[in-house]
Amino acid sequence: MFLIVHTTALFCHNRKLPDFIAAIDQGTTSTRFLIFDRTGDIVGSAQKEHQQIYPQPGWVEHDAEEIWLRTRQVISEALESAGLGPQDLAAIGVTNQRETTVLWDRKTGRPVHHALVWQDTRVGDAVSEFSREGGADRFRAKTGLPLSTYFSSLKIRWLLDNVPEVRSRAESGDVLFGTIDTFLVWHLTGGLHITDCTNASRTQLMDLETLDWDEELLAAFDIPRAMLPRIRSSAEVYGIVAADCAKGVPIAGILGDQQAALAGQACFEAGEAKNTYGTGCFLLLNTGREIVSSRCGLLTTVAFRWKEQPANYALEGSVAITGALVQWLRDNFGMIRASAEIEALARTVEDNGGIYFVPAFSGLYAPYWKHNARGVIAGLTRYTNKGHLARAVLEATAFQTREVVEAMEEDAGIRLRALRTDGGMVENELLMQFQADILDREVVRPAVKETTALGAAYAAGLATGFYESVDELRSRWSVSRTWRPSMSAARRDQLYSFWKKAVTRSFDWLDE
Repeated sequence: MFLIVHTTALFCHNRKLPDFIAAIDQGTTSTRFLIFDRTGDIVGSAQKEHQQIYPQPGWVEHDAEEIWLRTRQVISEALESAGLGPQDLAAIGVTNQRETTVLWDRKTGRPVHHALVWQDTRVGDAVSEFSREGGADRFRAKTGLPLSTYFSSLKIRWLLDNVPEVRSRAESGDVLFGTIDTFLVWHLTGGLHITDCTNASRTQLMDLETLDWDEELLAAFDIPRAMLPRIRSSAEVYGIVAADCAKGVPIAGILGDQQAALAGQACFEAGEAKNTYGTGCFLLLNTGREIVSSRCGLLTTVAFRWKEQPANYALEGSVAITGALVQWLRDNFGMIRASAEIEALARTVEDNGGIYFVPAFSGLYAPYWKHNARGVIAGLTRYTNKGHLARAVLEATAFQTREVVEAMEEDAGIRLRALRTDGGMVENELLMQFQADILDREVVRPAVKETTALGAAYAAGLATGFYESVDELRSRWSVSRTWRPSMSAARRDQLYSFWKKAVTRSFDWLDE
């Protein structure tokens, strides 16, 4: 039996707030819990990976029950490492891998199937089917998104159509849908079924203007409204944790991981942008209160919404495989023992030896949106060694980022003076220097690198009064390192032209 906890009776804004605030950062490969003090310094943390499940080529799944277990574990371990208890936390924010789709039983809380991960491409045929009926952009005006295997809509539809009895139970509200934030909040609170507008904007079921589920979209994808969570803002007190790991702590912020990083980088004003280098690469440009439709293959998405204020929107360029390519080199070929070793391996050579790696393992996302593209290594000769391959793996991230930056600048009509960066790969100084070189502009790493978790903590802090305003948060942002371009224009143009040629090889064979 699950009991929904109502916030009005259990949370008082006048109470004296503890000195710490925390965030659940549930990512594609691991779950973390970070505890911050008022200055944004980390005082406790814990992290645990979860299994990546590949039932068939192109299929990517997670065990949502394992993720829930890992979440409880990291909360307990982080609190213990900091010598703190739940009573020491003012609130918890939640940030999560987006689009990943979970359906679970309302009574038992058990998933009816493994979660379908955002990288999963099993609905490729459905993308083609829907595109034939009205084009790939048939829903872009309302959702800001093209038809793609990326988003939740067709993943939900696949589960409804392929897991026995699930559709009828979903129509009656006995099977619920959520992205990972929804699934975790439901379990943490004992049955609160909500999401925030940033995550809802990635389902392809929400109208960007109304910030509500759209009946026309639900009908088109044949998804019952009864299974959907209530859409809330990104910063408000939603409920109180009922689970033992953090019992009594308010949950007060929810942001999809890339929007959380935007907040953690203090990009609160129109024209400010950040790029996160994680499993994939995600560049967001805050467009303020304006919904900007892309002409260059980008996504339009909700950036954040604080309490009752109007929403801010963003343009986003999504790259599916960046850090995941390093993991692939590690796990599938054993060329390195740990992801961090790739930099040393890449430094054993002076350049890429003429090879280019296009990692279209889940198709190509922005700006191409070719779901049936496949990975390609171009330019191999007998001269090529593993150092060249390692360098090509890193350079693929920088090349893909440049493609997104160019599209974003054309859509927004501005030129970025510098690129704010975050995520696990920003520790790789070879990559960051090459990024500055191939972009021909400064690349900046902030002093606090855990910007995704920090952004979720910021949202929870704004909701509870732990932080007074976004101006206070902006004042806390500072620079750790800046990389400046040093490559000649001729060399930059040559490398990029070869990259663009390699990209065509990832999909042109499909037409033969």
